[in-house]
Order: sequence, then structure tokens, then C-alpha cells
Amino acid sequence: MSATPVIRAADLVLGYGGEPVCAPVSFTLRAGRALGLVGPNGSGKSTVLRAVLGLIEPAGGSLRVLGREVDEREQSFRAQVSSVLDDDAYFPALTVAEHLMLTARGHGLTHPDDVVAGLLEDFGLTDHASVLPVALSSGQRRRLLLAAGFARPRVLLVLDEPEQRLDQGMRAVLADRLRAETAAGGAILLATHDPELLEAVATDAVLVGDDKSVRLRVADAARAIRAEPAR
Repeated sequence: MSATPVIRAADLVLGYGGEPVCAPVSFTLRAGRALGLVGPNGSGKSTVLRAVLGLIEPAGGSLRVLGREVDEREQSFRAQVSSVLDDDAYFPALTVAEHLMLTARGHGLTHPDDVVAGLLEDFGLTDHASVLPVALSSGQRRRLLLAAGFARPRVLLVLDEPEQRLDQGMRAVLADRLRAETAAGGAILLATHDPELLEAVATDAVLVGDDKSVRLRVADAARAIRAEPAR
């Protein structure tokens, strides 16, 4: 594994229109590790993810991903970073299987047919392989987006509340996939409100907040999630 961190954020200031959305954030994420961002709704977790992906410009501090400043226009950056945000970013004219196959083949994945078949099975989409995304339920579309995140090579996987609209069984499947990701040397950055998923997957955690953003042990971060008001 490279000694260079996959992500290094130092006193990262993020906001819109000159107004910060959270306290400055600092963390380091290395290969084979999973960092969970926790905090109440609106605390700025998704904004941190968007900065890591190059979708917003930091207002201060420093951020390096894959050893350099973030530029999501660079082909090498896009080739190494896979993400699933809270968006329905699917191809509406392609079936579920076609969507995954296009993703796998477009990124030069070895043995795409086997990979797609495995993803369809793991995410409970085999019986919907020939269905268009618009005909899927909200939960099924979420599973499609997650499957697409795994249907390509990657060094870094960025996930925004991946547990959304998943039942407990599918959350367990996701946790297994994420543990396998880090065991194979991949790095994961995820924002989550699920304490069980955090405990099952994360090796480190950061509490993102208005007044301060601090590093926490995973057990303490899970406790902070459980103390959040009911959603």
C-alpha cells in the first residue's frame, strides 16, 4: 500500500456564499481504511463529501485526494474515485443490467459479465435485470446506484448515507461488501446515520458539527448517532 494518504484534509473550511456550513474539518484516510462522517442532518457531512469529489471549492484549509489537489475534470481522478450520493443518477433509457454493464465496460473492468451477474444477485436485482429504472421502487433504484458504485475499478469509494431506503438484510449485504473493499486495500469515506453500519465497517470516525468537528472512536461515534433525535 502507498504511504501517501488517499485523503488528507487539514482545517478544511466549506460553505456557500461565504457562509461556512460546519466547523473546519481535519482527517486523514489511508488505503484499507474506512472513515465514517457522523452528525445530525444539516451538519455538513454531505458538503465534505462533495468537496472530496471536487463538486464544490473549499473556502479555506487544504484538501488533497490521491496525493494532489482535487480536480474532478482529470481523467485519472475520475478513474480512481467511485461515488454514490443521494441522487438518482441513472440512465433512464437503459435497463438495470444494461446500466451496470455500461458502467463496467466503460471503465474497462475485467470479466464484466461475471461482475454484473454478481452485483445483480447481491443487491437483489436479478429479477429486475430487464426493467427500466423508472419502473423500480425507490429502494430498488437505490440498490441499483449502489451496485453501479461497485461496478468499476476504484481506489476510493465515497458514499452518502448508503443505508437510505435499504432494509436490514440489504444493509448487511452492503456491510459485507464494504468490509471486503477495505480488506482488498480500498479506501472508503461515508456519511451515515446508521450506527450498526458504522460499527460494522468504519475504522475511524469524525463528528461534523457547527461548533467543532472532532475525531472520535467508532464506538463513540455510533453512540452519538444513537443520541440523535428520531428522524
